[in-house]
Amino acid sequence: MLSHLRTIPLLPLLGAAYLILVGRHHSRRAVHHIACMAVGAALVVSADAFFFGLPALVKEGGLTDVVGTWFASGDLRVDLALRMDALSGLMCLVVTLVGTLIHIYSTGYMAHDKDYARFFAYLNLFCGAMLLLVLGDNLPVMFIGWEGVGLCSYLLIGFWYGETANASAGKKAFITNRVGDLGFLIGMFLLFRAAGTLDIPALLDTARGGGAVLTATLWWGQPVAFWAALFLFFGAAGKSAQIPLYVWLPDAMAGPTPVSALIHAATMVTAGVYMVARLGAMYLLAPAALAIVAGVGALTALFAAVIALGQNDFKKILAYSTISQLGFMFVGVGTGNFAGGIFHLFTHAFFKAGLFLCAGSVMHALGGSGDITRMGGLAGKLPWTTWVFRVCWLAICGVPIFSGFFSKDAIVAGAFATEVFGPRLAWVSPTVGAGLLAAALGTAFYMSRLYYLVFTGECRADTRGHLHESPIEMVGPLVVFGLGAFLAGMAGLPPAVGGSRADLIGHWLAPAVGPPLEVSSGFEWRMMVASTVIALAGIGLARLFFGGGAREPARRFVAALPRLVAVVRSKFFVDEIYQWLVVRPLRGLSRGLFVVVDRILIDELLVGGWTFLVDTIGRFLRLVQVGDVQRYLAIFAMGLAALVYVMARPAAPSELKIRIEGRSAVVELGDREATSGKLDYGFDFDGDGREDRSGPSPNATWSYTRPGRYRLRIRVTDPQWSTARTIERTIDIR
Repeated sequence: MLSHLRTIPLLPLLGAAYLILVGRHHSRRAVHHIACMAVGAALVVSADAFFFGLPALVKEGGLTDVVGTWFASGDLRVDLALRMDALSGLMCLVVTLVGTLIHIYSTGYMAHDKDYARFFAYLNLFCGAMLLLVLGDNLPVMFIGWEGVGLCSYLLIGFWYGETANASAGKKAFITNRVGDLGFLIGMFLLFRAAGTLDIPALLDTARGGGAVLTATLWWGQPVAFWAALFLFFGAAGKSAQIPLYVWLPDAMAGPTPVSALIHAATMVTAGVYMVARLGAMYLLAPAALAIVAGVGALTALFAAVIALGQNDFKKILAYSTISQLGFMFVGVGTGNFAGGIFHLFTHAFFKAGLFLCAGSVMHALGGSGDITRMGGLAGKLPWTTWVFRVCWLAICGVPIFSGFFSKDAIVAGAFATEVFGPRLAWVSPTVGAGLLAAALGTAFYMSRLYYLVFTGECRADTRGHLHESPIEMVGPLVVFGLGAFLAGMAGLPPAVGGSRADLIGHWLAPAVGPPLEVSSGFEWRMMVASTVIALAGIGLARLFFGGGAREPARRFVAALPRLVAVVRSKFFVDEIYQWLVVRPLRGLSRGLFVVVDRILIDELLVGGWTFLVDTIGRFLRLVQVGDVQRYLAIFAMGLAALVYVMARPAAPSELKIRIEGRSAVVELGDREATSGKLDYGFDFDGDGREDRSGPSPNATWSYTRPGRYRLRIRVTDPQWSTARTIERTIDIR
């Protein structure tokens, strides 16, 4: 076995660094060989560790590799440490396998792009960041990878930055994820404050041991575990495109299609699901947080499925499909069915990567067009692409035997059967289960609509005479993903089908995320029948509306409900609402701050003000520095007069004494000039603004009628120069 886990993320990171620095000096062949070998070597190391090193240690926590101390401050010590257990090992295999196949596919898809080396450098960096995320043994190391995939999404989504729309899509993804990442940071801070550590194994041990520090009440009657889980989930909602932070993912289609496949299938969007499953023991301490995770997941799954019904862009339909399927995964982990959620992540990686790469193959054949209303009849033109798409389509629809059927059924059945929410929140379970069934029907319908409009009927493409199948470097990965979409479900057969040991993934993940959720055999069979009926109903309905192209029922529906169709096609105007409620106010605030702070405060006052002051002083001095002796004497005389005036002001009394005798106050001023009789004194004992005693005497007495606190004001005046000083004191009369 290769000894160091650090090798797994290091290989693609080194590949990225090399290609960024000198890749432009190499041929295209050398560039893609370096990139593919870097991620392929990471796959070899991951497989070696997973199959040969991990099984013996999986129950003891897995393989670890401590590179060294990253930083230490006070009670906080963070090691640059990596861990491969059952969960992170499976994720490493998914990331490296899917990443390798997408790298190979990209050699054909991006063959003529001018920034070939930059593209493969970013792909390597993406895979390296995701591997660091899943292998991180503590939350700060995970956060490095977390931010790394966010950076790579910005770089790759906006890869063709020459077009404003592409650059804006990259910025939208980056900014939206930064909003979510604030939640991740707050969750980390709360955990450290409560538990005194950010090491994931230590946090999980604390949670599994009862977690007194995590169950202590923090805010509004909720424990630390609830708030930490909630803030961390907010970060996950940004990375994994859940309501309300899902809006960046459809626009991410601006990047090259292999990027879309990599983001959606194996890297960035799965990070949030992985994080919740990784910290599952802590989430179990807060059923209310789990209810929020499951509720948001179910709402997102249904909402995205409805939006997908009205879209006509090939890749955007798949993007909303990903958002919906991620909702399924979050329902899985949100119902305590962590193994079920990860199982769907596993199968989804194959059929979603296959679907996106099929989309790339179709668009490659059509010269880049993604409008499905301008397609049709491609089954005879692109045979390999068609067969792979059919397999992946049936898998995501949940047709029996195909992988998506088993993983989706595990989540839906678990949603109805779970008891993790307790009696007070028991209603959450059937609610999210019903939402998933509705989303499953929508999935089967919109994915079938996509298939029928693209691959059946007459070809409506302008380039129909030049259609051809993609080259072998693109078809090869497609076939592998098609096989995965067909066979991957066999790794998680429910006990009702294959017996108690058939759920290989569930039993494998048990040491890391807990045992699989138990569902009775009878209920399992009923849910499988219901899922099958729903999938076939969605496919049949789509065939009725779109088989061979848009048919009369579809046209009648659009004509009968034009406003509803327009709202769905406009994605419920969510982007416009965000524009009005968030973007425009922030833009206005930013412009206001720019004008007030930058233009006025900094430019005009701090920079311009000092220059104006220096200029003014210089101009004044220039007026007097003229070499005219008479003018110099006049200035000297004015200065001397000012000096005499200042020096002639009455000096402060050398000694001030205030004695309180009963209700009387006696003031004595020991003044050097008092004996000369040149000064005049005024005493205001009650602070009413009128002098109660005045004259040349520096001493005065005043009797008060009632106790209280009084403000004593003493005036010292030099009548000769008309100058004065004022002294104030506060006295208490009891």
